[in-house]
Amino acid sequence: MADVAMTRGRAWWLALRPFSYTTAIIPVLVGTALAAEDEFKPGLFLLALAGSVLILAGTNLATDFFDFVDGVQPGASFGASIQSGLLTPREVHLASIAVFLAGAACGLALVAYAGWPVLAAGVASVCAGYFYTASPIKYGRRGLGEAGVFFFMGPVIVMGSYYVQLEQLTWPSFYASLPVGLLVANILHANNLRDIENDRSRGKTTLSTLAGRPGADYMLWALVVASYAIVAVCAALGELGSGSLIVLASLPAAFMTVSVLKTESRALNLLVRNSARLHMQFGLLLALGLLFEAI
Repeated sequence: MADVAMTRGRAWWLALRPFSYTTAIIPVLVGTALAAEDEFKPGLFLLALAGSVLILAGTNLATDFFDFVDGVQPGASFGASIQSGLLTPREVHLASIAVFLAGAACGLALVAYAGWPVLAAGVASVCAGYFYTASPIKYGRRGLGEAGVFFFMGPVIVMGSYYVQLEQLTWPSFYASLPVGLLVANILHANNLRDIENDRSRGKTTLSTLAGRPGADYMLWALVVASYAIVAVCAALGELGSGSLIVLASLPAAFMTVSVLKTESRALNLLVRNSARLHMQFGLLLALGLLFEAI
């Protein structure tokens, strides 16, 4: 029976998870800010932004669908989007395909301006989003989730957003993508660290289930520290402007994130929330720093 406190609107909100969209927006902002030194094409920026968000929304829907039908996370809060009975698995699955197609349409529009590299990145991104939990690949359940998230929400989106503006790829765009990707992967890792016991009981393999505690804790520390180290080294070597060092203003958010590791059970929910906040703060500051260097 559906939860009386649940409405269809609320169920769709849980399935789409709009609060996660900052992870798709930040990489586009960073790539575009870096390109602004030479040129800014607002129409292409908006298409890249829409495509990035739509592909993430499609991934969220597909993950809900496959997690539900495969019984991987039947008790998860986000699974309530289907568990409530207000949405059917078929509805959620069809919605994921529709949203992926909308994201692909944005990509095709970009291809008309920037050529086949955008097409390749777009097709790969859609496939990565769908097969994150879909058979036969379902790499998110085979310990490759963090690697996939890092690659597609770091280098692919940041460098792709840079490319649609200038139609070229550069080392600075690659360097700027690394900390962004690491901190998105850190959000997923934080989620998996919290869910170690549940994931093990469902046969889901993640870096956290493989390492256990405290190994998974050390990985989280490494992801956070590496993000700041990359920016510091690149700024020192002149690969990124000194304005990028403004990311150091997000250090309080970093300390708040890792400090949660001292807690247990329910308090680890804060780890996911704080990791998302860190990514947003760090990414916005990096984009602002790069934009400052450009103007």
